[in-house]
Amino acid sequence: MPTGRCHCGACVYAFESEAVRASVCHCADCQRCAGAHGVAWLAVPSGAFRLVQGETAIYRSSPGTERHFCGVCGTGLHYINEDVLPGIVDVQIATLDDPDAFPPEALIQMADAPAWVATLHELPKFDRFPPG
Repeated sequence: MPTGRCHCGACVYAFESEAVRASVCHCADCQRCAGAHGVAWLAVPSGAFRLVQGETAIYRSSPGTERHFCGVCGTGLHYINEDVLPGIVDVQIATLDDPDAFPPEALIQMADAPAWVATLHELPKFDRFPPG
């Protein structure tokens, strides 16, 4: 059973089914809420998802949208919008205990992505911090 948690460990979740889809969203709301160019999401049937520890805080970022996060450390955990994604809980892939188990299959909402996202793959890569 896949599990995930916030940074401090106060909130832990699990789900008991196959994921519906995985993608990286670049919409303006995700960018502002995460402070990042995009957020990797895993769509899970809502009936299979459960919070097994802690209690999330909720930010309603737009009509019908609930962004659940840890009220202790602030980690974004999951998103619910029954109008846009009925029956789905969108889990932030980076909060999974094994994020490699669900690689994104698509980049979405690219109309809002910063132009430099298109060339990220060209940047130098370092396992940790660059030298000097």
